[in-house]
Amino acid sequence: MKNILNRLINHEMLSREEAKNVLVNISNGSYNPSQISAFLTVYMMRSISIDELAGFRDALLELCIRVDLSAYNAIDLCGTGGDGKDTFNISTLASFIAAGAGIKVAKHGNYGVSSISGSSNVMEKLGVKFSNDSDFIEKCIDKAGIAILHAPLFHPAMKNVGPIRKELAVKTFFNMLGPIVNPSFPKNQLVGVFNLELARMYAYLYQNTDVNFTILHSLDGYDEVSLTGPTKIITSTMEGILNPNDFGTRLLDQSEIEGGKTIEESAEMFMNIISGQGNEAQNNVVCANAGIAISTVTKCTPLEGFELAKESLLSGKGLAALNKLKELSK
Repeated sequence: MKNILNRLINHEMLSREEAKNVLVNISNGSYNPSQISAFLTVYMMRSISIDELAGFRDALLELCIRVDLSAYNAIDLCGTGGDGKDTFNISTLASFIAAGAGIKVAKHGNYGVSSISGSSNVMEKLGVKFSNDSDFIEKCIDKAGIAILHAPLFHPAMKNVGPIRKELAVKTFFNMLGPIVNPSFPKNQLVGVFNLELARMYAYLYQNTDVNFTILHSLDGYDEVSLTGPTKIITSTMEGILNPNDFGTRLLDQSEIEGGKTIEESAEMFMNIISGQGNEAQNNVVCANAGIAISTVTKCTPLEGFELAKESLLSGKGLAALNKLKELSK
């Protein structure tokens, strides 16, 4: 590691193979916490290269516990986090609403690192069971339309990194990896990123796969469609800008999509919104993101996806998907 750190400090880049090897060695316990912390810190000071990101991804996918959901045309809705915006759990809510609209969802998530309450914090609070048992996962996606893949259970390689990330409590390159290392290898991916540079890198990585992808970045800094301004969208076939009026909604103020200050508040807000008790701004931002997921899988327009999402939310189908998942968790 000493040699690697010296090279990185001298602004050298790692090859794809070297990056992969470092992560494999981290998972093997070959380095001490100070070395891992220094390694993570380097990447807070400079940009990661595409080869490095690809190498880290190769390592995690090679070491992960796979679950086969290839029988389902599933999508993962996952943001990198790390945008520092502390919104409520938009992509997790959007996942249930998409499931309510008949889209199969394999939701990869984790506890919040740089945010107050990550996807897994809320799911756990609401009584959803985390498991890497493939029969249970398949039963969830089959009966509820959604399966929750809690990252630490599928990525044992990360056990040496988790505590360090928690202590650092700032975004690291692992935020960039979360959405691209789903252990079920879904055929469709909706991924939100915290800056345009990362959007470009993801597009490059995904172009060399057979994944049907949509990448989102709100130009005012959110890792999802925020409706607080224009959103950059990149798919396998097009690139463009989405505005709130593309969903037939008004421009939102940032304060309208803020999250809770505790996990309890976040879970309460989650239940309010999925039960149809959310306000107009909350409903619209969740349905815009669910709508893009629906449109990614079905090839309908974002507006048509938004309308299908709204129907799923307001008719209680999204809530029914959550209730079914909780029932299967017992």
